[in-house]
Amino acid sequence: MTERYERLCAAVSKALETPERGTALQRCMQRGRDSRGRAIAVLPGGEAFRAEVKAIKDRCIERQDELVAKFTACAQARGAHVYFAENGAAAIDYVLQLARKRGAATIAKSKSLTTEEIEINDPLIEAGLRVIETDLGELIIQLVHERPYHLVFPAVHKLTAEVAAIFAKALDKEVSPDIPSIMKVVRAYLRPIFLDADIGMTGANIGVAENGSIVIETNEGNGRLVSTIGNCHVCVMGIEKIVDTIDEALTLVLAHPVSSSGQLPTTYVTWMAGRADMGDAGVPRETHIVLLDNGRKAMRQDPGLREALNCIRCGACMNICTTYGVVGGHTFGHIYPGPIGIPWTAAVHGLDKAAAFAPLCISCGLCKEICPAEIDLPMLIAEVKHRVAKRDGYHRADRTMMSAERFAQTGSTLAPFANRALQNRTARRIMAKTLGIDADRVLPAFSRKTFKQLFTGHTSSVENPLRKVALFIDVYANFNRPDIGMAAVECLEAAGCEVLLPEQHASGYPYIGYGDLDRAREAAAFNVARLAPLARTGCDIVAIEPTAAYCLRHAYPALLGHSRKSLEVAERSFEIFRYLLDHEPEFEHVGGKTDRSGRRYGFHVSCHQRPMGSGREAVEWLRHRGARVEVIETGTCCGMGGTFGLKAGPLGQGLSKAAGLGLCKKFKESGVEAIVSESSVCAIQLREGTGLPVLHPVELLLPAQG
Repeated sequence: MTERYERLCAAVSKALETPERGTALQRCMQRGRDSRGRAIAVLPGGEAFRAEVKAIKDRCIERQDELVAKFTACAQARGAHVYFAENGAAAIDYVLQLARKRGAATIAKSKSLTTEEIEINDPLIEAGLRVIETDLGELIIQLVHERPYHLVFPAVHKLTAEVAAIFAKALDKEVSPDIPSIMKVVRAYLRPIFLDADIGMTGANIGVAENGSIVIETNEGNGRLVSTIGNCHVCVMGIEKIVDTIDEALTLVLAHPVSSSGQLPTTYVTWMAGRADMGDAGVPRETHIVLLDNGRKAMRQDPGLREALNCIRCGACMNICTTYGVVGGHTFGHIYPGPIGIPWTAAVHGLDKAAAFAPLCISCGLCKEICPAEIDLPMLIAEVKHRVAKRDGYHRADRTMMSAERFAQTGSTLAPFANRALQNRTARRIMAKTLGIDADRVLPAFSRKTFKQLFTGHTSSVENPLRKVALFIDVYANFNRPDIGMAAVECLEAAGCEVLLPEQHASGYPYIGYGDLDRAREAAAFNVARLAPLARTGCDIVAIEPTAAYCLRHAYPALLGHSRKSLEVAERSFEIFRYLLDHEPEFEHVGGKTDRSGRRYGFHVSCHQRPMGSGREAVEWLRHRGARVEVIETGTCCGMGGTFGLKAGPLGQGLSKAAGLGLCKKFKESGVEAIVSESSVCAIQLREGTGLPVLHPVELLLPAQG
């Protein structure tokens, strides 16, 4: 485990040495996110298509055996040869035998992740076949013997000058380093290959069971050329790609390009269901469909990984993943890169391969929010980390971060001494070596009195409460800034609420982030058991930390199998400003004396806020009180990733700060006087990266603050 961790650290360090590549990749990802946003803005129903995609995939995976049989029968009835391959070796052998039988010399390939998965090219080439990738990105990485960098854009990491040099070397001719010149050379090279290939090989984006057809989506048209010009077409397709009906396939044809690049739809959508003979001579033409298992059936039977089969290979999770945007797909991936690459690699290539890059996921959860099939990727990745840790143990720094509540409790008990230690360079270097906490991060001071202690001594002035509210306090507001917790109490009481503080542990989200799902479930069960009886009696639950609210509303139900109690808690759980706004005008006067007229703030949306309203309620609340609040974001994580950015080394503070550079730059250029964020850990990153004050919006409800 230590050697693997050190190898990953070395790979991250190497990526950090060439920031220009990360910058180019991040620009590309940003374009993808922006284009998706524009497309969804004009799409009837907007984001609603995601629920439909999820429903389609769920029911088709449930009926997978039936649909594979139905597809096979229909495809064969149309004249296709269908072969079921249990693994990659069987699929490769089938293609080799077919090539020998036909006396083939050249195979022209269209872009296919499934053939990349089984690494089909090398065995075919070793057998004497000429194998040519005809997708531009795939051709580039084939020429330099690399793996795909991105699911949709395999050569996105190559700069224009590099691509020109690659083709100049491969074709032994001068190629100008501009896109028109490169495309002219590539077209001239590929035309005879399209015309003369003995076998055309593709993957398929979709298989349709009701008529045995396949759907191939491309932007270059090469998939259509490869599959139609020659006399023999081979399609290698994973069995999870099969849906039941044409209507279901049409939904996916929309979801693929919208999610990956914001297109409506992909430039070329080819539907194939059988092949006609060519010409007057009736030259026979063959279609061979290789249906690949390669771990998919086992994945379907694995509750912890099954949902990964819903992936439609759009690459959206890569377009929003902040650490992928820095290190790229060769570090963040095996063959399948990015967030989906972690569970998918674990299932089809083994846990060791996935373990090599799983720590790059910082559990921000944004991949779930953008996924067109609503795959709960954070939980799938946590499951992979959990299995790795069960076998190999946890890295020292990860163990420290999962013990945040215990360390904070000790720090609060020993506050004067602990706070001096936080300011002492020698003590911080020792902490870095023994605990893995970065020595340069400015950590928040501990309070000698915790929020729970202050609340115990607090006397409410609310005589006839309008409603009851249970306050859920996480680590920071309890041990570091109890004044923020008490400010929240004052706000709620001023609005006529009776505030309760039930017995509770911290949210436990670091357990999810680092893969200790046993303790994550224990924390969830403990808190739900104490909150559910209150929720059942009509008591609302309010949190002031976005991650705590996210746990109550989303993570706990997932951890506890969507139990009745967990759903009762989720239904009555709110972020504090969502709660205040939901009950206006009765809360309208809260903070009314804190005139913010003329003050200009930049608002940071923390990752776990996105499924809960993206902080709109806090922004609206402050605007009601005269503040000029501008939401400033890049559309992805600030890079802190909860406690990830507190860890020492490249696989922690180094990667975290590199990921946050773009956002910090935007804040500094905005001209705001302070940053407002509801996340205590994001505040650390933004404060250090911008030099600006960072405030929790609850603080701005108090007259003396801000």
